[in-house]
Amino acid sequence: MIQSQMIQVEDNTKKQHLYIAFELSNREWKLAFGNGFKKREKTIAARCLNVLQAEIERARKHFGMEEGVEIYSCYEAGRDGFWLHRYLVSCGIKNVVVDSASIEVNRRYRRAKTDRIDAGKLLQMLIRDISGERKVWSVVRVPSIEQEDARRTNRERDRLLKERTGHINRLKSLLILYGIKMKISKRFKEDIDCVKLWDGSTLLENIKSELRREYDRYTTVNEQLEAMQKEQIEKQTADDRISQQIEELKKLKSIGPISSRQLILEYFGWRKFSNVKEVGAAAGLAPTPYSSGNSQIEQGISKAGNYRVRKVMIELSWLWLRYQLNSKLSHWFIKRFAFGGKRMRRIGIVALARKLLIALWKYLEKGIIPEGATLKA
Repeated sequence: MIQSQMIQVEDNTKKQHLYIAFELSNREWKLAFGNGFKKREKTIAARCLNVLQAEIERARKHFGMEEGVEIYSCYEAGRDGFWLHRYLVSCGIKNVVVDSASIEVNRRYRRAKTDRIDAGKLLQMLIRDISGERKVWSVVRVPSIEQEDARRTNRERDRLLKERTGHINRLKSLLILYGIKMKISKRFKEDIDCVKLWDGSTLLENIKSELRREYDRYTTVNEQLEAMQKEQIEKQTADDRISQQIEELKKLKSIGPISSRQLILEYFGWRKFSNVKEVGAAAGLAPTPYSSGNSQIEQGISKAGNYRVRKVMIELSWLWLRYQLNSKLSHWFIKRFAFGGKRMRRIGIVALARKLLIALWKYLEKGIIPEGATLKA
C-alpha cells in the first residue's frame, strides 16, 4: 500500500504543466507564468505574438520543463474578443476565456488593484481549475468565426436603431426650443421653411441649417437599416440550418422575422443546452436568492447572461400575451400577475420571459409546441 502511494506521488510530480494568465490592455499585456509552485511575471507590448512565443519558451526553460509540456492559459473576456483564444488554440495551448464578473475579489472597502495583482489572481484560479476544483469561475463559450460573423449584422442593426432614435429625439428637442411640435416626415426639409413661430415669424437660418444636417444623418441611418434588411433576406437560403430554425420560430404567432433572427443568431443557433436550467441561466433569467440565517431576500434575476436575449424575450412576452391569449403560459401569467398592479405585472413579465424562452428551446430541439399556442396560417 505504501509502495503504491509512493508510485502515485512520483507520477504526479513528473507530470508538469505550464500555466499562463493574461491581463490584457490596449498598450501592453501582463503575463503571469507558473508551474504550480513558482511564478514568473513579464510585460510585453500588446498583440506582439512573436514576443509572446519567445516569453513562453523562456518560461518553459526557466521552470526546467521539457519540450512538448502541456500549456494551459486564460484571460478575461473583453475588448479583445476571441481572436487571441483562436491563436493560442492553434499553437496547441489549452486556453479558456473567463467571465470577468465571476472572478473572486477582496471584499474590503479599499483593496489594492493593479494589472500585476489581477494577473497573479488569474494564475492562481487557473491552477485551481486545472487541478480539479469545481466552480472556480464561469467560462465563456467561444463561437466559431462563422457564428461570430453571423451576429455582426444583428448587432449593427441594434446600434443603428439607437442612433436613429437619438437623431429623432434631437430633431424634436431643437424644435421644442422654439415652441414647435411637428412630425418627422419625408418632407421635413420643405416643412421647416414654412413653419411659423408664436409671433408669426419663420425660423432663422442657423437653426434651419442645423435641423437639415440632423435630418440628413437621420435619413442616412434609415437607408442603412433598409439596406441591411434587404441583405438579410437575400442571404437566407432554404437549406441553411440557421434559416430553417428562423422559419420554425416564425410559425408561432407573436414571433416575427426580426425577433426570431435575433434569438437564433444570438442564442439557439450556436449554443447547446443540456437542461432548462442552463437555458434560463445563460440568458441571465435565473433567480438570485439571498438566504442567511433568518434573512431571506429575493434579489431578482442574475442578469449574468446575454442582455440582447433578455431584451427580445421581454418584448416577445408582451406580444405573447396579446397574440397567444389561450396558451397555458398566458393563463399562468393572468392568474398570477394580471390583477396585481403595474409593479407586479413588470415582475411577472420577466418570469414569463424565462418560461417562454424554455418553451421555445423545447420547440426547436424536440418539436414540442407550447401548450395551447397557435401557429400562423
